[in-house]
Amino acid sequence: MSDYFTVFGLPRKLAVDGEALRRRFYELSRQHHPDFHQGAGAARQAEALASSALVNRAYHALRDPLARVEYLIALEEGREVREGAADKPKAPRELLEEMLEVQEALEEAKVEGLGGEAAERLRGERRRLGERYEAEAEAIVARSGEWDRLVDDGSDRRALLEWFKQRLATRAYLRTVIDDLSDALGEREDRHVSHRRH
Repeated sequence: MSDYFTVFGLPRKLAVDGEALRRRFYELSRQHHPDFHQGAGAARQAEALASSALVNRAYHALRDPLARVEYLIALEEGREVREGAADKPKAPRELLEEMLEVQEALEEAKVEGLGGEAAERLRGERRRLGERYEAEAEAIVARSGEWDRLVDDGSDRRALLEWFKQRLATRAYLRTVIDDLSDALGEREDRHVSHRRH
Protein backbone atom coordinates (compact mmCIF):
# COMPACT_ATOMS: atom_id res chain seq x y z
CA MET A 1 0.00 0.00 0.00
CA SER A 2 1.30 3.46 -0.86
CA ASP A 3 1.53 5.78 2.12
CA TYR A 4 -0.25 9.01 1.19
CA PHE A 5 1.73 10.88 3.84
CA THR A 6 4.95 9.78 2.14
CA VAL A 7 3.61 10.88 -1.26
CA PHE A 8 3.53 14.43 0.12
CA GLY A 9 6.68 14.11 2.23
CA LEU A 10 4.72 14.40 5.48
CA PRO A 11 5.09 12.64 8.82
CA ARG A 12 2.25 10.29 9.78
CA LYS A 13 0.49 12.96 11.83
CA LEU A 14 -2.96 14.52 11.74
CA ALA A 15 -1.91 18.18 11.80
CA VAL A 16 -1.45 19.21 8.17
CA ASP A 17 -0.93 22.71 6.79
CA GLY A 18 -3.74 22.84 4.23
CA GLU A 19 -2.19 25.56 2.12
CA ALA A 20 1.20 23.83 1.97
CA LEU A 21 -0.55 20.57 1.08
CA ARG A 22 -2.43 22.30 -1.76
CA ARG A 23 0.76 23.86 -3.15
CA ARG A 24 2.56 20.52 -3.04
CA PHE A 25 -0.42 18.87 -4.73
CA TYR A 26 -0.17 21.30 -7.65
CA GLU A 27 3.57 20.72 -7.92
CA LEU A 28 3.16 16.94 -7.95
CA SER A 29 0.21 17.16 -10.33
CA ARG A 30 2.29 19.09 -12.85
CA GLN A 31 5.19 16.69 -12.41
CA HIS A 32 3.13 13.53 -12.95
CA HIS A 33 0.24 14.65 -15.18
CA PRO A 34 -0.01 12.34 -18.22
CA ASP A 35 -0.29 15.32 -20.61
CA PHE A 36 3.33 16.20 -19.84
CA HIS A 37 4.48 12.69 -20.80
CA GLN A 38 2.75 12.25 -24.16
CA GLY A 39 6.04 11.93 -26.05
CA ALA A 40 7.30 9.21 -23.72
CA GLY A 41 6.95 5.51 -24.34
CA ALA A 42 3.87 3.54 -23.33
CA ALA A 43 5.46 2.29 -20.11
CA ARG A 44 6.38 5.84 -18.99
CA GLN A 45 2.89 7.10 -19.90
CA ALA A 46 1.31 4.32 -17.83
CA GLU A 47 3.64 5.14 -14.93
CA ALA A 48 2.74 8.85 -15.16
CA LEU A 49 -0.97 8.00 -15.18
CA ALA A 50 -0.59 5.76 -12.12
CA SER A 51 1.48 8.42 -10.30
CA SER A 52 -1.05 11.12 -11.15
CA ALA A 53 -3.90 8.98 -9.83
CA LEU A 54 -1.94 8.27 -6.63
CA VAL A 55 -1.31 11.99 -6.07
CA ASN A 56 -5.03 12.72 -6.53
CA ARG A 57 -6.10 9.96 -4.12
CA ALA A 58 -3.52 11.10 -1.57
CA TYR A 59 -4.62 14.72 -1.78
CA HIS A 60 -8.30 13.87 -1.38
CA ALA A 61 -7.55 11.69 1.64
CA LEU A 62 -5.25 14.18 3.37
CA ARG A 63 -6.95 17.51 2.72
CA ASP A 64 -9.99 16.74 4.88
CA PRO A 65 -9.41 16.23 8.62
CA LEU A 66 -11.91 13.38 8.95
CA ALA A 67 -10.78 11.62 5.79
CA ARG A 68 -7.23 11.96 7.12
CA VAL A 69 -8.22 10.17 10.35
CA GLU A 70 -9.98 7.43 8.37
CA TYR A 71 -6.95 6.97 6.18
CA LEU A 72 -4.56 6.97 9.14
CA ILE A 73 -6.60 4.23 10.84
CA ALA A 74 -6.44 2.03 7.75
CA LEU A 75 -2.73 2.73 7.36
CA GLU A 76 -1.97 1.93 11.01
CA GLU A 77 -3.94 -1.31 10.75
CA GLY A 78 -2.33 -2.30 7.47
CA ARG A 79 -5.66 -2.34 5.63
CA GLU A 80 -5.93 -1.40 1.99
CA VAL A 81 -7.51 1.99 1.47
CA ARG A 82 -9.59 2.48 -1.60
CA GLU A 83 -12.87 4.12 -2.52
CA GLY A 84 -15.78 1.90 -1.63
CA ALA A 85 -13.82 -0.40 0.68
CA ALA A 86 -16.30 -2.55 2.58
CA ASP A 87 -14.38 -3.01 5.83
CA LYS A 88 -16.37 -0.77 8.17
CA PRO A 89 -16.44 -0.84 11.97
CA LYS A 90 -19.70 -1.69 13.68
CA ALA A 91 -21.73 0.98 15.42
CA PRO A 92 -21.37 0.99 19.21
CA ARG A 93 -24.00 -1.09 21.02
CA GLU A 94 -25.24 1.84 23.12
CA LEU A 95 -25.93 3.82 19.94
CA LEU A 96 -27.90 0.95 18.42
CA GLU A 97 -30.06 0.78 21.54
CA GLU A 98 -30.60 4.55 21.46
CA MET A 99 -31.68 4.39 17.81
CA LEU A 100 -34.41 1.80 18.41
CA GLU A 101 -36.90 4.53 19.30
CA VAL A 102 -36.00 6.51 16.20
CA GLN A 103 -36.41 3.41 14.04
CA GLU A 104 -39.79 2.69 15.64
CA ALA A 105 -40.96 6.23 14.88
CA LEU A 106 -39.75 5.82 11.33
CA GLU A 107 -41.61 2.53 10.89
CA GLU A 108 -44.80 4.00 12.38
CA ALA A 109 -44.62 6.94 9.99
CA LYS A 110 -44.13 4.59 7.03
CA VAL A 111 -47.17 2.50 8.03
CA GLU A 112 -49.51 5.28 9.19
CA GLY A 113 -48.46 7.99 6.78
CA LEU A 114 -46.75 11.29 7.33
CA GLY A 115 -49.33 13.49 8.95
CA GLY A 116 -48.20 16.83 10.34
CA GLU A 117 -47.32 15.52 13.79
CA ALA A 118 -45.47 12.42 12.54
CA ALA A 119 -43.50 14.45 10.00
CA GLU A 120 -42.52 17.02 12.63
CA ARG A 121 -41.41 14.26 14.98
CA LEU A 122 -39.19 12.78 12.26
CA ARG A 123 -37.78 16.21 11.39
CA GLY A 124 -37.03 16.82 15.07
CA GLU A 125 -35.20 13.50 15.32
CA ARG A 126 -33.28 14.28 12.15
CA ARG A 127 -32.22 17.68 13.52
CA ARG A 128 -31.11 16.13 16.79
CA LEU A 129 -29.15 13.40 15.04
CA GLY A 130 -27.63 15.94 12.63
CA GLU A 131 -26.34 17.95 15.57
CA ARG A 132 -24.87 14.81 17.10
CA TYR A 133 -23.32 13.88 13.75
CA GLU A 134 -21.52 17.24 13.61
CA ALA A 135 -20.53 17.01 17.28
CA GLU A 136 -18.86 13.65 16.59
CA ALA A 137 -16.80 15.28 13.81
CA GLU A 138 -15.76 18.11 16.10
CA ALA A 139 -14.73 15.63 18.82
CA ILE A 140 -12.59 13.65 16.37
CA VAL A 141 -10.82 16.73 15.06
CA ALA A 142 -10.33 18.04 18.60
CA ARG A 143 -8.33 14.93 19.55
CA SER A 144 -6.10 15.02 16.46
CA GLY A 145 -3.43 16.97 18.33
CA GLU A 146 -3.34 14.23 20.95
CA TRP A 147 -2.39 11.72 18.22
CA ASP A 148 0.49 13.93 17.11
CA ARG A 149 1.78 14.30 20.68
CA LEU A 150 1.70 10.53 21.15
CA VAL A 151 3.64 10.08 17.90
CA ASP A 152 6.24 12.64 19.03
CA ASP A 153 6.58 10.93 22.42
CA GLY A 154 6.75 7.44 20.91
CA SER A 155 3.82 6.50 23.14
CA ASP A 156 1.22 3.79 22.60
CA ARG A 157 -1.55 5.09 20.33
CA ARG A 158 -3.81 2.02 20.24
CA ALA A 159 -6.42 3.34 22.68
CA LEU A 160 -6.79 6.59 20.74
CA LEU A 161 -6.94 4.67 17.46
CA GLU A 162 -9.82 2.59 18.86
CA TRP A 163 -11.56 5.75 20.08
CA PHE A 164 -11.29 7.27 16.59
CA LYS A 165 -12.74 4.08 15.08
CA GLN A 166 -15.72 4.12 17.42
CA ARG A 167 -16.45 7.79 16.76
CA LEU A 168 -16.26 7.24 13.00
CA ALA A 169 -18.53 4.20 13.30
CA THR A 170 -20.99 6.32 15.25
CA ARG A 171 -20.94 8.97 12.52
CA ALA A 172 -21.49 6.38 9.79
CA TYR A 173 -24.46 4.92 11.63
CA LEU A 174 -25.92 8.36 12.34
CA ARG A 175 -25.54 9.27 8.65
CA THR A 176 -27.52 6.16 7.68
CA VAL A 177 -30.36 6.96 10.10
CA ILE A 178 -30.41 10.63 9.02
CA ASP A 179 -30.66 9.53 5.39
CA ASP A 180 -33.45 7.06 6.26
CA LEU A 181 -35.37 9.87 7.96
CA SER A 182 -34.87 12.17 4.98
CA ASP A 183 -36.00 9.43 2.59
CA ALA A 184 -39.13 8.80 4.66
CA LEU A 185 -39.88 12.52 4.63
CA GLY A 186 -39.21 12.72 0.89
CA GLU A 187 -36.63 15.42 1.59
CA ARG A 188 -33.36 13.83 0.61
CA GLU A 189 -31.81 15.93 -2.13
CA ASP A 190 -28.50 14.11 -2.55
CA ARG A 191 -29.49 10.55 -3.38
CA HIS A 192 -26.55 10.14 -5.78
CA VAL A 193 -23.88 11.40 -3.35
CA SER A 194 -22.01 9.00 -1.08
CA HIS A 195 -22.07 9.84 2.64
CA ARG A 196 -18.95 7.89 3.47
CA ARG A 197 -17.66 10.99 5.25
CA HIS A 198 -19.19 14.07 6.80
